[in-house]
Amino acid sequence: MRINAFSDLCLRVVMLLSAAADSSPPDTARRGTALLTSHQIADSVGIPYSHVSKAVIRLRELGLVEVARGRAGGAAISAAGRVATVGWLLRRLDNRPDVADCHTPLGECPLLDGCGLRGALARAREAFYSELDDVVISSLAAKRPGRPVFVALDTMFRS
Repeated sequence: MRINAFSDLCLRVVMLLSAAADSSPPDTARRGTALLTSHQIADSVGIPYSHVSKAVIRLRELGLVEVARGRAGGAAISAAGRVATVGWLLRRLDNRPDVADCHTPLGECPLLDGCGLRGALARAREAFYSELDDVVISSLAAKRPGRPVFVALDTMFRS
């Protein structure tokens, strides 16, 4: 199975916000609520700002990040974001109804009614997500102060 570039970006944003929250100074009231702007996130993951801002909006809709507007604003991981799993998030970001494209330029595949491939692929996709249901996103980021956590994505995102 392969996740799309937008899902990959959303995972990286949650990981980055989690790492930023965990690296906040322990003696401040802001511990666990480090704010990063979409521009800072874009620079960190090497993806254009416009793509990152769309990801932050979607993650806010899902309740995984909190957003503060204004001059001192930014995005921070929410309580739900700290416990969200990879499988849960990927299910919500996957907007494809079927894994296989059973439609051709001439119409539907003639084997559609008797085909077992769509069902098998749907079960495989669910098994893929189920395997990731135990992986908490915030546990994936390396938490090494002073070292970069992420590398640029070499995907379809281009300015």
